[in-house]
Amino acid sequence: MVERLTAQVGRIVAKNQNALLVLARMSTQDLVDEAQTPVAKGGKMRVDTGFLRASGQMSLNGLPTGPIRGDGETKYDEDKSTVVTSLAALQLGMTIYFGWSANYARARNTYDGYLDAAVQNWKSNVAKNAAKIRQRLK
Repeated sequence: MVERLTAQVGRIVAKNQNALLVLARMSTQDLVDEAQTPVAKGGKMRVDTGFLRASGQMSLNGLPTGPIRGDGETKYDEDKSTVVTSLAALQLGMTIYFGWSANYARARNTYDGYLDAAVQNWKSNVAKNAAKIRQRLK
């Protein structure tokens, strides 16, 4: 009897931990997507050459780094590979780092608020994603 109860509790804990991990991944992805959304698509990030968006990186090992200046002539595409890789490796209790290496990122955020606006929506994104997960678990 005790063994069955222990196994049952273990399954419940594992199910909830998996749900929390999915919630963390979904909500983090939403935050990054919102912060990276260009003005032309309803977001707050201005895009001229695309270097600022392309400089956005995620890491689980510390602040990400990268080039600080783009070539004024080149058009840059957003690179989501570090986000995808980091979220796939994410485990509960880990720290997630996301930032832009462009040397003007802080000034642009101060003026445009692309990161600030995304962070302000964190709570509502978590609630929205929790509701989605609860629906799936029913």
